Amino acid sequence: MVKQSIFGRVAQLAKANINAMLDSAEDPQKMLDQMVRDYTDNIAEAETAVAQTIGNLRMMEEDYTEDVQAASDWGNKALAASGKADEFRSAGDGANADKFDSLAKVAIQRQMQSESEAKSAEPTITSQRDIVDKLKSGLDAMKSKRQQLLSKRDELVARAKSAQAQNQVQEAVKSIDIMDPTSEVSRFEEKIRREEARVRGAAELASSSLDAQFNSLEDLGEQTEIEARLAALKAPKSAPSITTGAGE
Repeated sequence: MVKQSIFGRVAQLAKANINAMLDSAEDPQKMLDQMVRDYTDNIAEAETAVAQTIGNLRMMEEDYTEDVQAASDWGNKALAASGKADEFRSAGDGANADKFDSLAKVAIQRQMQSESEAKSAEPTITSQRDIVDKLKSGLDAMKSKRQQLLSKRDELVARAKSAQAQNQVQEAVKSIDIMDPTSEVSRFEEKIRREEARVRGAAELASSSLDAQFNSLEDLGEQTEIEARLAALKAPKSAPSITTGAGE
């Protein structure tokens, strides 16, 4: 019962599925930190209980040692009183001999009482020693579990931060895909191409107009020549001049 009362809550915490508990947590790191604090508090409580149990054991051991020592002391006193009684009896002093025999009996009675108390304490001490050993082992296991929890917390916090960072990168990539800056460049390039096409069109149009003007000039020159030749045809012909010889 003592062991169960000390380790009951801690055992439940040690058996808890940390990952499952984290699934519903808004902030896994805060939850893990709280679990570490709770576990640490339970360990401190267990340490206090174990220390008290050890203290009680040490008191029983001290009492046992005192009883054993008392039994030995009373045995020595009984032996001394009995020896003194024998001396008085050898000297013919029966009264003092009886007196010291009575004292020896009292000492023997006290010796037996101390031996009985020491013997009755032995099973309890043995049991308490076994309990203390188990409590110490349990406490060591709790501290080991706490270290595992700390390592698990660090691992899960690192994984959570990594997942958060990856999510941020993915969101950034999505934003880039949605608002692709290259699409703006493409639109700008298309605008420039349209402007270049317009300039080429204007140049081509200007070139066509100039050719037309030159063609008009050529047509005008040809017409002028036609008119000139027609005029020449219509001009009166002058009579040819007759030249006579001087000797005729």
